[in-house]
Amino acid sequence: MPKPNTRRLDREIQLATRKLEAAKKGEMWPLTGAEKRAVLAALAGGSYKVVRGKSPGRAERKLETLWASVQTRLKSELKALQKERQRVVNEAASAKAATKSSGWW
Repeated sequence: MPKPNTRRLDREIQLATRKLEAAKKGEMWPLTGAEKRAVLAALAGGSYKVVRGKSPGRAERKLETLWASVQTRLKSELKALQKERQRVVNEAASAKAATKSSGWW
């Protein structure tokens, strides 16, 4: 019985981990299009408030909640990929155990 082929899942897990680390650093590349637009809108609104001499508090809170939601989304994607990899490994192990126990002895 061959080993389970988890190469694709391992690659996806590695990419999801890199995306999560990038999001924690505040990088824009792991964001979806809608998330990028929301970040840019909050930045524009906050900078407008600063130029006008007002407090950018609402825009800052909006950015904080947006980054938190991005990190939550990426964490859930990573957990789902890890769970799928574990399922594949467990399936292969149970298949191997079934073939070993069904010997003709």
